[in-house]
Amino acid sequence: MTNEIWAQVSEELKQAVGTNNHTTWIAPLRFEALVDGVARFHVPTTFHGNYVLQNFGDQILTQLARAGITVQRLIFAQSANSAAAPRPAAVAASGHASGQPAAPALASDDDDATPSATLDPRFTFDRFVVGKPNEMAHAAARRIAEGGSLGFNPLFLYGGVGLGKTHLMHAIGHEMRQHQPHLKVVLTSAEQFMYRFITALRDKRMMDFKQLFRSVDVLMVDDIQFLGGKDSTQEEFFHTFNALIDAGKRIIISADRAPGAMKDVEERITSRMGSGLVVDLFPTDFELRVGILQAKADYYRAQYPGIVVQPGVFEFLAHRISNNVRVLEGALTRLFAFASLVGREISLEMTQDCLADILRASDRKITVEEIQRRVSEHYNIRLSDMIGPKRVRNYARPRQVAMYLSKKLTSRSLPEIGRRFGGRDHTTVMHGVRKIEELKSTDSQIADDLELLRRALEE
Repeated sequence: MTNEIWAQVSEELKQAVGTNNHTTWIAPLRFEALVDGVARFHVPTTFHGNYVLQNFGDQILTQLARAGITVQRLIFAQSANSAAAPRPAAVAASGHASGQPAAPALASDDDDATPSATLDPRFTFDRFVVGKPNEMAHAAARRIAEGGSLGFNPLFLYGGVGLGKTHLMHAIGHEMRQHQPHLKVVLTSAEQFMYRFITALRDKRMMDFKQLFRSVDVLMVDDIQFLGGKDSTQEEFFHTFNALIDAGKRIIISADRAPGAMKDVEERITSRMGSGLVVDLFPTDFELRVGILQAKADYYRAQYPGIVVQPGVFEFLAHRISNNVRVLEGALTRLFAFASLVGREISLEMTQDCLADILRASDRKITVEEIQRRVSEHYNIRLSDMIGPKRVRNYARPRQVAMYLSKKLTSRSLPEIGRRFGGRDHTTVMHGVRKIEELKSTDSQIADDLELLRRALEE
């Protein structure tokens, strides 16, 4: 087995175990050797290796078997020279796999002491595709990375899965490492913070834990919502947060929802997190998804020279896979790998065959009836009034909004949509859709309503 094959297996594992588990436990693994059916991996700590073996060992063996690699046993251990060796990078983007040098740890060369995750060399500002849904988050992250005086602290980034929160945090780390190497910058996940805290309690080393996290210049915590319900860990995080803020240090936090919407997180914590700049990364629009695919394809063409992507493939993928950028990028990764193996161009037909499972999973399941219900609730009107014959403005505008969303989010034809709105003619639906198209560019309230409704429907 080669490092390139392990990189592909690692990407498949991300889908199986989830992004947070992958970042915390799988990405730090470094493949070393496969001898007599025994695969050996370097791990940062013994605890890390034991946890991976117990919780993800079977899944790793399954994915290796699917890749055609025969492995009977896994060994996770620290190398004999691990104290002097640099901290391993995420294997899926390591120097062996991409031709780039492995990224060192952010804070320290001592694997047992540093609380920081490894920077992913793929996640830089240069490779972050900026569009309207994420431009504010990108600008705020850039400003922090450049240093200097800021009018906000902390920066709180929130949004759904695969919208670029983790990418921006890694990009900040890369930028600071390059231009401000004297700063001690720590990037960790909420889960890593929790396990560090539990280990410190168990080993009676709380003072070491406090020193580790309170002596940094920049603390970045990813997926903070996972602290929900962990009362003791929340208590320690609250004090760490306050100590860093009082010392004028920078804090960047990410979550899947706004501070006030997080469940089982103490109000005093959400209040402090919301006291800085809170930025919502909106779901990607069609143009941004096409741009992401184009940028990703440029990267893959260096690894798979000679592969041709026929016109229309990017647009097809951007339309069919709209909810998760990671799934979108993973689909393109599979296409390039398959095309290189079979020696064919990436055509629309090949895309549909190769990605049949992903496309099925990504098919929109939103119904006209669900849209009608959501819209009536949003505008606080009765469903019967919205689809009924009344033409007063209080009912007509929500009705047009529902028609517009039905056209955009379902595969129903205009006549079918009209029948579900009290037997209206398709020209009435067409007029409603056109009217909302015009209003959303001039009426900010309509634009906000459409965005909120679309996100609620696609959750």
